[in-house]
Amino acid sequence: MLRRNNNVESLSKSNEGVSRRKFLRGGVVAAGAAAGTLAAPAVLAQSPVVVKMQTSWPASDIWMDFARQYVERVETMSGGRIKIDLLPAGAVVAAFQVMDAVNDGVIDAAHSVSAYWYGKNKAASLFGTGPVFGGNPTTMLSWFYQGGGNELYKELTQDVMGLNVIGMLGFPMPAQPFGWFKNEVNTVADIDGFKYRTVGLAADLMQSMGMSVAQLPGGEIVPAMERGVIDAFEFNNPSSDRRFGAQDVAKNYYLGSYHQASEAFEFLFNKDFMDDLDDDLRAIMEYSVEAASTANTALALNEYSKDLQQLQDVDGVTVHQTPPEILEAQLEAWKQLIVGLEEDTFFKKILDSQREWVERVSYYELLNSPDYRMAYNFFFPGKLPS
Repeated sequence: MLRRNNNVESLSKSNEGVSRRKFLRGGVVAAGAAAGTLAAPAVLAQSPVVVKMQTSWPASDIWMDFARQYVERVETMSGGRIKIDLLPAGAVVAAFQVMDAVNDGVIDAAHSVSAYWYGKNKAASLFGTGPVFGGNPTTMLSWFYQGGGNELYKELTQDVMGLNVIGMLGFPMPAQPFGWFKNEVNTVADIDGFKYRTVGLAADLMQSMGMSVAQLPGGEIVPAMERGVIDAFEFNNPSSDRRFGAQDVAKNYYLGSYHQASEAFEFLFNKDFMDDLDDDLRAIMEYSVEAASTANTALALNEYSKDLQQLQDVDGVTVHQTPPEILEAQLEAWKQLIVGLEEDTFFKKILDSQREWVERVSYYELLNSPDYRMAYNFFFPGKLPS
């Protein structure tokens, strides 16, 4: 496939350098094309590349705001040479179907999480919702970029599964809450038999702890709770939860869990689309993931903390920390789950890489981290639960 050249003289010699995908997407057919004439090469050079990008989030979710931060950076840095048509879940395909749509070229890009295509290959969940060895979200996102995770992701998607995609991770998400319950839960026995919503390998984990699990996209959670399809659920964070009305169907909110202690957004791109971009535009598409990651983190800390206060002060929600007995049971459940997962040699290859990274990196991080809880209690005494 030929790369497009910005040199107008080169374009005038041959229109073959413009792929059919760009020809249709970029709007390069001038108004006169209705009469059967093509636009002049100068118009071709000026037309923006239009990227059709769908998320897995409802239009009102804060994660659409995170996706917009990516869009803003791409469009600004490209000087208008790239235009992203950002669409919510369901605009083209369902929330869990974006991987297929990107692979098939139905959309050019997607903003999602890897656990959403866990049904195709469970190893997908290891790039978002995997076992917790002691690394925090930043630790695990750093594994993707510096510890071999990116290469393993490419091996999984392109070599093992034969998908026509390129994927990158961004935004080290804060640990996800254990979730929303109608009544208090303090022991493993208290959650036995619950119908619970989660995704990815966390579904296997919770099932091993006695729950019955439904994997649902965010927009379907509260209606399922209202109909009694599920008894309890988690999604991700206080802002998303409050926006879709979690506080209207449950009043006990448990924070800090090992079932999804680290995750990141997955930015998916059709490989043909990316290979066809000019080098500088491709670099903008890729490095904007890293730029948006920083912006997403700042926005998340601001909004999540404000919405947590609103849930307590306005909505009457009781916020708990997940009880130690349940946390210990989650770690034991992960340990047992790993035994089965590692029967697959590729699974073991990924988990070995993650363990090696966490053992070395978290050793430094944990030894070097002061007790922030002590400092918080010193300056804001009595706020945190004892």
